[in-house]
Amino acid sequence: MSVAILKPGLLTTPQDLGRRGWTHLGIGRAGAFDTAALRIANALCGNRRGACALEITLLGPTLRFQSEAWIAVTGAPVRLRVDGVEHATWAPIHVPAGSTLELGPIRNGCRSWVAVRGGFDVEPVLGSRSADANARLGPLGGRPLRAGDVLETGSETVPGLCFGPDRRTHRDRTNTASGHPATRWRADPRPWFVDDPNRPLRLLPGRHIDTLAKTSRMHMFSKAFKVNVDSNRAGLRLAGPTLECVAPVEMVSEGCVPGLLQLPPSGQPIAFGPEGPVSGGYPRIGQVAAVDLPRLAQLKPGDTLRFTPCTFDDAVHAFEQRERALIRLEANIAARLSA
Repeated sequence: MSVAILKPGLLTTPQDLGRRGWTHLGIGRAGAFDTAALRIANALCGNRRGACALEITLLGPTLRFQSEAWIAVTGAPVRLRVDGVEHATWAPIHVPAGSTLELGPIRNGCRSWVAVRGGFDVEPVLGSRSADANARLGPLGGRPLRAGDVLETGSETVPGLCFGPDRRTHRDRTNTASGHPATRWRADPRPWFVDDPNRPLRLLPGRHIDTLAKTSRMHMFSKAFKVNVDSNRAGLRLAGPTLECVAPVEMVSEGCVPGLLQLPPSGQPIAFGPEGPVSGGYPRIGQVAAVDLPRLAQLKPGDTLRFTPCTFDDAVHAFEQRERALIRLEANIAARLSA
């Protein structure tokens, strides 16, 4: 089944769970900025959790479906219309053959994810269908989607789930103005999309935190930072109080991961995203807890953020709690689709 890109949106790229196992060659992982949102979108489509979806930024694309399909949209709230009829996000949505899906501007937050049953079957590169626009690596040469692109859907589905004609039962059918079938249930986005600008990001201390001047250490956890306009999936450049080291730090390049907070000579930190460099030679003053990376993904230029100190044990505990909740949700969605 083919999906034609009529309008690409502001920045729309294919993403899965990432290109892992190549950092020793200097190749980053890319992948969805919020893997939980990707997994939930795939679960709602009856896909395997790592199936390829589309990550959209600030303004969504317009797509035309050659054949009927089931889709789901998760992440930040976004206007979603099928042939002009508005539908809810965080739910399985039936798209009839020949229909047009329009995704408008994102209302709050920065990114959403569009999954289709079977996943998008773009050409994998080094074991992943993720586009790394910063490195120009991945399907379509790593570039974002353009008008005129045509994507095929694949077969990354979980066996035994009810879709197609069997899914459109009396219990699950809702008559709309256009007669499109739709489910009457949706996943609750509130545990997974946190729209609270006053809630700080948990930050583990980096190995060079003690090199900061006392005032800078205090400001890091007491002052707000603003996301600069030149931020992207490689990293969020932050503007706020100038952070200074008590003396120059002599170091060689070391490994980097998403969420790392580096301090360049400007004194304005950079929080790495999924397309960030795999090594770097600036002081490492913190690491955003993995459980808060989805919130980092939703920060757009002009947004403000704060940090709160977090221990390694607390970060692991919070991540494990979220993972258990995510696995339960995936199982509950699968049971609902199988009923």
